[in-house]
Amino acid sequence: MYVETATREIRSSASPIDAAAPSLKTLMADYERRLILEALNASGWHQRRAAAHLRVLPTTLLEKMKRLGIRRARAVEVLPSSPLPRS
Repeated sequence: MYVETATREIRSSASPIDAAAPSLKTLMADYERRLILEALNASGWHQRRAAAHLRVLPTTLLEKMKRLGIRRARAVEVLPSSPLPRS
């Protein structure tokens, strides 16, 4: 196959770039966020274990978590509005 033929085939089969499609940077950040959250949930949010599972240093995991805005929500204790009935 000649170069001209291959180039023509590639151009005809390539779809136009959709301006509304997310960028590679966005897709990579979403994928990285998903992997980190899965590792954190699997380790019970123990960062050293999650880092070991991801095969990165704990400091690297912390930097990535900060960059991606990943924080563990603190549990809020809900107090009952009325006292419980006594038996």
